[in-house]
Amino acid sequence: MKRVLLLLVSFVMVASVFAGGYQVRLQGHRQTAMGLVGVSLRGDASNIFYNPAGLSLMNDKYSFMVGGSGIFSSTAFALENSTYKAETDNPIGTPFFVYGATQINDKLGVGIGVYTPYGSSAKWDDDWVGAHLIQNISLKAIFIQPTVSYKISELISIGAGFVFATGDVEINRALPYNSANINGEVNLKGSTTAFGFNAGIMVTPNEKWNIGIDYRSEINMKMEGGDAVFTIPSSVTAIIPATNKFDAELPLPANLDVGFSYQASEKLLLSAEVNYVFWGTYDSLKFEFEQKPELLNSSNPREYSNTMIFRVGGEYVINDMVTVRGGAYYDPTPTNKDYFTPETPSLNTYGFSFGLTINPTENLAIDISYLHLETQKDTKSYSPEYFTGEYQTRTMIPGIGISYNF
Repeated sequence: MKRVLLLLVSFVMVASVFAGGYQVRLQGHRQTAMGLVGVSLRGDASNIFYNPAGLSLMNDKYSFMVGGSGIFSSTAFALENSTYKAETDNPIGTPFFVYGATQINDKLGVGIGVYTPYGSSAKWDDDWVGAHLIQNISLKAIFIQPTVSYKISELISIGAGFVFATGDVEINRALPYNSANINGEVNLKGSTTAFGFNAGIMVTPNEKWNIGIDYRSEINMKMEGGDAVFTIPSSVTAIIPATNKFDAELPLPANLDVGFSYQASEKLLLSAEVNYVFWGTYDSLKFEFEQKPELLNSSNPREYSNTMIFRVGGEYVINDMVTVRGGAYYDPTPTNKDYFTPETPSLNTYGFSFGLTINPTENLAIDISYLHLETQKDTKSYSPEYFTGEYQTRTMIPGIGISYNF
């Protein structure tokens, strides 16, 4: 019985309730189509997310935007030293954004945004070879951000927003029993709220150049009183309660973005950007249980590393009605080679995007974007469970949005 208990505890505790290195920067289709650059772009309410300083530099007095994307992704897995293969059957992700902003006067701009900067899902077969690590996971966070911007001079504008974040997570995974068969399951579910901020600066040396810097703070999603439900043999319920409560912390890392835009001609705009993501904050995953804490509490290493993402993009105005865009970027994985888990596999990723804006009227715009992600095929291990295999992920993300500016 002691061996059974140790198996149950160890396999429950290695579950990660935080998607591995996955951020959702799909907060504006103009930006998505340009390789997700955005910190140095200005003109509308999407600056609420990308750089609050831009709200005092909008092209119109009022700007309203709404949009969404569909994330179609799958991960292929091949077990090391075996012919076994598996593939995820992920549900469609649906990140969205809603913005509204206005310029109070020539110097002051305000706005509010609701958007989804973090979220992911992964669904493996219930009986796949890694079911003891994960069967499926769903993580989503929604941010609400009131924002203010002030134009200090013709050269410099600043802005900041207060972030109220709400998030929830659900995980299912199998529990091995008697060291062999999978006869049980655990479901972890919880929700929480937290606070943060988004602050930026824009520098406009002349009409051709624009420089942007933005910092989005770390937000620690501390979950208290989450529900843990164990589906286990009755012989074990006397030791591990079938229902329990747990606490955990979900770190959403800070981001520092620096970029510039160059108006190469009347029709052509070029932009480049570097995103520094403070993934190092995710060094371990801790669980604290209400019942049987002396047996169930655990701290599990993750040891993520900070990363730098390099992006380039451009747009070309064909005529008053159509603008086309394209971009690319490279996003290295933040994961530790010894603690790679298949909840949401994060690998070195190449992103390629394109899109366009159609203006049926002077004030109305329809934005369309497409982002394609390809990861480098790589062999990864989760050393605590001697689980090693080759992973590769492909993701397709179409998006559409509408804006009205006047």
